[in-house]
Amino acid sequence: MSQLPTYSKAQLNVLVLLRMLIGWHLLYEGISKLWNPGWSSAGYLMDSNWLLGGIFQAMAGSSALVAVADAITIWGLILIGLALMLGIFTRYAAIGGMLLVGLFYLSHPPLIGTHYAMPAEGSSLLVNKNLIEVAALAVVLVFPTSHLIGLEGLLAKMRAQPAAQLAVEERETELEQAS
Repeated sequence: MSQLPTYSKAQLNVLVLLRMLIGWHLLYEGISKLWNPGWSSAGYLMDSNWLLGGIFQAMAGSSALVAVADAITIWGLILIGLALMLGIFTRYAAIGGMLLVGLFYLSHPPLIGTHYAMPAEGSSLLVNKNLIEVAALAVVLVFPTSHLIGLEGLLAKMRAQPAAQLAVEERETELEQAS
């Protein structure tokens, strides 16, 4: 039988920190878009010019689809960010974040010959902050830490405590009946 790997406290703390930093970044991005009454995904969608550029541009041409994209972007970022920071539904948040940020990457990948109206941060080739964040979310997915610091761990302890207390009471009842 193989033994499960154990991780040092420092390794686990760094994984928790990674989860919370990504959560903060996504939460802040969502809130900043929510509080900006002029923000819309339309320009970003229209500026896409890679594999899925036609799909994103077609979305930008429909006010109904832009409204849906805006809502998904804003609330997706906020909810995923909150879940990661609070340590609840972290696996779902990591997968959702990978999908959402992955779409940002596919819309505007840093490739030779691609030019976008909105300048990118720095100079990148193939790898940019979006791709790095997708990879970091994959780490969060496969190394869950919400049982250490997070609401998932707290809720699991709260559920386990009454069950343990019930088991003790049942055992005491059995012992009383046996004597």
